[in-house]
Amino acid sequence: MIAAATAAVTALTPGVVQASDATAHYTGTLPDGSSWVADVPARWNGRLVLFSHGFGPLVAQNRPSAAAGEALLARGYALAGSSYAPGSLWALDSAVRDQIGTVDALSAIIGRPRFTIALGQSMGGLVSAKLAETGAVNGVLNTCGIVAGGVDLTNYQLNAGHAVATLLAPGQNIKLTNYTSPDEASSAATKLTQAVTSAQSTPAGRARNALIAALHNLPAWSSGATPPGPNDYTAQQLQQYQWFASGVLNFTFGARYWINLASGGDNAWNKGLNYSRLLRSSANLKQIKALYREAGLSLKGDLSQLTAAAAKQVEPQPLAWMTRTSQPTGRLRVPALSIHTVADQLVPVEQENEYAAAVRNARRSALLRQAYVNRVGHCNFTAAEYVSSLQAVDKRVRTGHWHATTARSLNDAAASLSLDGSAFIDYRPPPLVVQPSHP
Repeated sequence: MIAAATAAVTALTPGVVQASDATAHYTGTLPDGSSWVADVPARWNGRLVLFSHGFGPLVAQNRPSAAAGEALLARGYALAGSSYAPGSLWALDSAVRDQIGTVDALSAIIGRPRFTIALGQSMGGLVSAKLAETGAVNGVLNTCGIVAGGVDLTNYQLNAGHAVATLLAPGQNIKLTNYTSPDEASSAATKLTQAVTSAQSTPAGRARNALIAALHNLPAWSSGATPPGPNDYTAQQLQQYQWFASGVLNFTFGARYWINLASGGDNAWNKGLNYSRLLRSSANLKQIKALYREAGLSLKGDLSQLTAAAAKQVEPQPLAWMTRTSQPTGRLRVPALSIHTVADQLVPVEQENEYAAAVRNARRSALLRQAYVNRVGHCNFTAAEYVSSLQAVDKRVRTGHWHATTARSLNDAAASLSLDGSAFIDYRPPPLVVQPSHP
């Protein structure tokens, strides 16, 4: 157990509770330098929501959104979360320890919660997936989580970057791995985005951009009330390109510096990878073939070129670090519900397939449920979707049985909250386009 080095207590009165009620606000610091924050309503129900924040500034947070936090406090849940230890923004080396330490520190002040539900968002979803394997919490809600793990994440990003550099910018020598500074990573990301943007003006460029989008597992829905039709390949490609134009590569490749910093190198690899074989698993293969035919390009030729140019070798130590800290094993010890939007540009919904397979291989499928929201965007959930999902985990922890995790039941539960609506949908994600985690 990790005790808090310091703690401060203040009392606040948010508008979400009755005027006679108050919420106690607590802050503290753990021995490794991480900070934590907690809010406990006056009418506490004994349950603690342990929030794990996503990739970004190492600032203590205890709620996925302001509206969801207010709704949970109003229903009696206490909220807590840590900043993670100072250092790399890819904080998987300390995050699980810091989250457990936050519970211990808060418990020393208010008493041990009846039970704790870990709620993780994006990178924090990976933190919560790892917490589910410790037994330190009673249940888990992963939202838009990197549940396929850091190895898969960096590998499919490398595949997309490799395709941009090889097919669209062959003379630029764009650096794709082992960044030594944020500026170096940002410069590479800018060049990658510029190459994709320049290519979009020609049929050949658009065909190659579709291939790159598939390797990055980008959704073919970025705007509008509904996605393009299943055979409207031109519209699908345009919407994929909109993700590129919005800065997806700037974010993902800019973030790789912090992953490299944490792991001591670049764990991703593609040397020896057969890109033709890899693409066979893509749900967008028909789209890519159609656009290549229209452009008069040889898809086989481009894939052969990618295979021949793939040179990133395995770095054993970074791969071992990433596997140990940032890759779920699937060995769940507590029930977990994982929710995802169907069109997530930063953490593709296809990751849920990989996670389900890991849990199935560990023979823990009875503990896992997955649900999907018919909406565009990363972590784009309503307060009602957060609360109804968390209450489903709450009920599973209390009763020992899963009850309401179908799309219809979650929508009914969300509607009963009188918050802001929900859009759960029956859905099955396509496969994640990525090489095996271990070469």
